[in-house]
Amino acid sequence: MNAHANRPGRLRADMPAVPDLLHRIDAYLDQAPRTGALTEEIGPFTLFLNEGHGWRYYARPTPGTSGHTVDDVRAVRRRQRDLAQPEAIEWIGELTPEVDGAAAADGMVVVAHPLMVLADDARPQVPHGEVDVAIVEPDDDLATLSAVAEVAFASPGTAIGTPGAAHAIAAAGTQNPDTVAFQRGRMLAGLTVAAAARVSGAIVAVGWHQPLHGATEIVGVATLPAFRRRGLGAAVTGTLVADALARGVETVFLSADDDDVARVYEKVGFRRVGTANAASVPAA
Repeated sequence: MNAHANRPGRLRADMPAVPDLLHRIDAYLDQAPRTGALTEEIGPFTLFLNEGHGWRYYARPTPGTSGHTVDDVRAVRRRQRDLAQPEAIEWIGELTPEVDGAAAADGMVVVAHPLMVLADDARPQVPHGEVDVAIVEPDDDLATLSAVAEVAFASPGTAIGTPGAAHAIAAAGTQNPDTVAFQRGRMLAGLTVAAAARVSGAIVAVGWHQPLHGATEIVGVATLPAFRRRGLGAAVTGTLVADALARGVETVFLSADDDDVARVYEKVGFRRVGTANAASVPAA
């Protein structure tokens, strides 16, 4: 038997997802933002509020609630506008499926992302060759880390493109100092862990995970377009996974942008267990 087979929150490769696992992830997604945001209860939703550090938050169905209606969504969006917050809602599709229709009926754009959990038999991928992948210290160049993610997410997907290290260096100078300071504080407190891949000394791929109460979400994994399809995203993810397991984390999960990206995570040992849904207002 695998040494980790009985750990709660880990997914055996030969088993389908179980509701308990989705509820555990949902509880984490309710608690993790509270470490860096204020909250308001708006009917059956919890609204997470930016405290002035530049991170953009959203609303989520409060765990244990159901029957979310169009009127509930409208109340959330009205409050978000009043507070100059993004009009955005996120939820696990299998737990509160009615939010899909309610958000769409109120004119929001609903996108479903693969929700994936680390399988019990997964083993972190070891970087090799010219690539140096490591956990980032809090006193490192966090502005460049954020800039790499910004440049990469401006060209979503897995296709190779032009933007490279020079573009990230230029974008580093435009990062919000308050946001960088907030991120550094979270790293010092052990609430956020960052990893970066360097090629010839330049940061070209990044990612983070956020451990809390035995679970963690891997977020923001991004590779500069000029360095894609070299396995860097998988190497960063594997490094974050290894760090999480070394910390004793039992549930490691993430949401992939689309099916193509999900296939990258499958190579690292993640398996799809559900859908992470997000609703936003249509672009003008």
